[in-house]
Amino acid sequence: MTTKDASVAMDAGVGAMTLEELLALPPTVNVVTAARALGIGTHKAYNLIKEGSFPVQTLPLGGTVRVPTAALWQVLGVTPLVQ
Repeated sequence: MTTKDASVAMDAGVGAMTLEELLALPPTVNVVTAARALGIGTHKAYNLIKEGSFPVQTLPLGGTVRVPTAALWQVLGVTPLVQ
């Protein structure tokens, strides 16, 4: 697979995260990671954020947007096990 093919595949939402990957995320993630977790493309995610209809709370930090992992888990119905 070429770099261009991989980019197109990621943008199409291919390669959604496993539960194990979701549970291993840090406290906040970038939009690319959040889009992958949601199974949508990066361009779609940025468009939804711009429209104010992204399904997860976002944290605009200057020119960067972060997504709280706990909010992402909540939207996806993922509950981490507390040990």
